[in-house]
Amino acid sequence: MSATKNNVYTVSKLNGEVRQILEGQLGKIWLNGEISNFSSPSSGHWYLTLKDNFSQIRCAMFKGRNQSVRFRPANGQQVLVKGAISVYEPRGDYQLLIESMLPAGDGLLAQEFEALKMKLAAEGLFANDTKRPLPKNIQRIGVITSATGAALRDVLHVLARRDPSIEVVVYPTQVQGGAASQLICNAIQQANRRLEVDVLLLTRGGGSLEDLWCFNNELLAHAIYNSAIPVVSAVGHEVDTTISDYVADVRAPTPSAGAELLSQDKGNKTDKLITMTARLQQSMRHYQLHQHSRLDSLQHQLQRHDPIRRLQQYEQRFDELQMRLNNALQHRISRLTLQQQQLNSRLQQCSPVNHLKVEGNRLTFLQTRFNDAAKSYFRQADVRLQQAVHHLETVSPLSTLSRGYSITKHNDKVLTDPAKVKSGDVLKTQLKQGEVISKVV
Repeated sequence: MSATKNNVYTVSKLNGEVRQILEGQLGKIWLNGEISNFSSPSSGHWYLTLKDNFSQIRCAMFKGRNQSVRFRPANGQQVLVKGAISVYEPRGDYQLLIESMLPAGDGLLAQEFEALKMKLAAEGLFANDTKRPLPKNIQRIGVITSATGAALRDVLHVLARRDPSIEVVVYPTQVQGGAASQLICNAIQQANRRLEVDVLLLTRGGGSLEDLWCFNNELLAHAIYNSAIPVVSAVGHEVDTTISDYVADVRAPTPSAGAELLSQDKGNKTDKLITMTARLQQSMRHYQLHQHSRLDSLQHQLQRHDPIRRLQQYEQRFDELQMRLNNALQHRISRLTLQQQQLNSRLQQCSPVNHLKVEGNRLTFLQTRFNDAAKSYFRQADVRLQQAVHHLETVSPLSTLSRGYSITKHNDKVLTDPAKVKSGDVLKTQLKQGEVISKVV
């Protein structure tokens, strides 16, 4: 089988195209999992693995992103993360580049809230052109809330103070718990069947995200959107925001503010300013939501062509190599330390100190023996010398001369035959004391 030039890939090219496919088609995702293999090298980046009972995926969260995380991740911790699928090209591993991280409990609710908000916004439930203005002359207000809650007392107190002529019809319902969303929908539908009020005030006091979760229900959002009666949402405190706030025709920050809004004097500029401010804030929220969605889309497109992503790949590769180098160095140091310990032990066993000590004792012993042997040798040599001197004296011609003998030499040769001399020759006679020179006559 022959391969054409066009369909032959290099490994780098293949990994690069796979990365573009994953980043282009999947986009941003939410992922829930347990942290393992968490590491934070000196670069400030985070590397971890998210796993469940059956699978796992490598993840990276770079320094610019992880600075916004309000807790320190730990192995075994359950978290919810948002990020983009990519490919770490040097290894060919696909991974998740994390942009945000939340503890699993709070994160799941936040994720569901954001997902539902995006879905309903796409369906047009938050559009400003669908918002209905409040009636100009409100005579009767329908209040949907708990009959025993503090929110109802606050609303009745404000209405009695500002405009006692306004009638109040209470549609009691649960405003917390799993069944509350359906009961609130039933109350809205009941008010629409009766058509006995000019406006509906959906309200309750503040609480946690879980406490207010019944107001983040899709069925409730459609019930508010489809209501023929204008709906004012006044749920929680000013900082609390629910889906019902986005769908309602008007949002009030608190139950008391909702009652003041509905009992306002139309000629009062301050109240008009409050209404305009509330509508402006709502418009700003919708605009921010739209711009946030558009920004996510543009960021996603930018990331596909952003050289920072390539730089992040190299940074991740550098961190990986640095960690491998540190591990290799630690392993090498451990091996060298062990070898040094073994060599020290062997050196101590083969140390020349003990051998030198033994040889030193042996040298001392030999020196003693040598000295004794030298003394004995010198004594024996002295005896032999005395004997040799005595023997030499015995055979020495000087001894013979001392007894009266003499030695006669002719031409420096001992004369033993008188026939060898003639008249006139000079002779030397050696005596014990000196010599005598004579001439033959």
